[in-house]
Amino acid sequence: MILKALSLINYKNFETASFTLDSKINCFVGNNGVGKTNILDAVYHLSFGKSYFNPITTQNINHAADFFVIDGIYEKHDREEKVIVSAKRGQKKVIKRNAKVYERFSDHIGFLPLVIISPADRDLIIEGSETRRKFMDGVISQSDKNYLDTLIKYNKTLSQRNALLKYFNLNHTFNPETLAIYNEQMTALGNVIYEKRKAFLEAFTPIFKKRYAAISGDKEEVKLKYKSQLNDAPLDKLFTENLKKDRALQYTSAGTHRDDLSFKIESHPIKKFGSQGQQKSYLIALKLAQFDFIKAQSNTTPILLLDDIFDKLDESRVMQIIDLVNDENFGQLFISDTHADRTEAIVKEIHQTYKLFKL
Repeated sequence: MILKALSLINYKNFETASFTLDSKINCFVGNNGVGKTNILDAVYHLSFGKSYFNPITTQNINHAADFFVIDGIYEKHDREEKVIVSAKRGQKKVIKRNAKVYERFSDHIGFLPLVIISPADRDLIIEGSETRRKFMDGVISQSDKNYLDTLIKYNKTLSQRNALLKYFNLNHTFNPETLAIYNEQMTALGNVIYEKRKAFLEAFTPIFKKRYAAISGDKEEVKLKYKSQLNDAPLDKLFTENLKKDRALQYTSAGTHRDDLSFKIESHPIKKFGSQGQQKSYLIALKLAQFDFIKAQSNTTPILLLDDIFDKLDESRVMQIIDLVNDENFGQLFISDTHADRTEAIVKEIHQTYKLFKL
């Protein structure tokens, strides 16, 4: 799968811009603030219906306008696919595929598989568990429609259960029968999510470890562990045990919405004990493993976005990454960088066709 052409209208700092793209490597170079990352984010937007960096739709519209349009022409399985994402202030965002509007955005997820590697990925290490759950869910959802549907239903039921707990507190009342309905629904949905996350980690972890060994030169051992309350007890039992706590807090304290991933290096948390280089290598290995996993599951080679990563890595790690992507395993690459000469020197090492866009 490749993106052949991209055009933007009123997207972030661009009023209008069009690019005819190379089937292998596309480099966007220029000073900070010219919009290199915004172009990569537009490509991400076409795959996921939202920005990677700013999920608030209106904040992605150019300040001088009241709408944006991102238009992409793809070639997938020898067929041309036209995808348009548009948004207008005060109205719902629209995603179209071949002129047909998606009724549900979730139906589009996974159609254009994509992986982004960016300095913003550091949030996976430094932020809370929600960021790591989103990473896990994002990988699984790109190749499992049922998982995404289950997740949407679970989150909706969770909101309803939380609203009920608040209602009980506000009105000094309690109805165990009504609560039991939500408990039952959440247990059924939560069990599916738990089992799929567990199966995902079992398949994903060896791929991740192999990627990390290749990037780091096999210098240290890394671990990736799935943390869930459901490892210790079934969800219906957790609801019973936490009833008093939930009523006091007015929200649901147990469930798969509390799951997390543990990142370790040499058996220590990477957040506290990993050097900057080790943390960056860990994150890149996670994302390349995501690429491998999605490719295997979807039978489509994802687009890979490398946002400003050469700036943050020493030369030997850059060359290790270039060696990794210098094979037929990878498809189309998008690279942003501040140094045109450095970028050109790096991509020449890959021995693939490329285009350099100076912004």
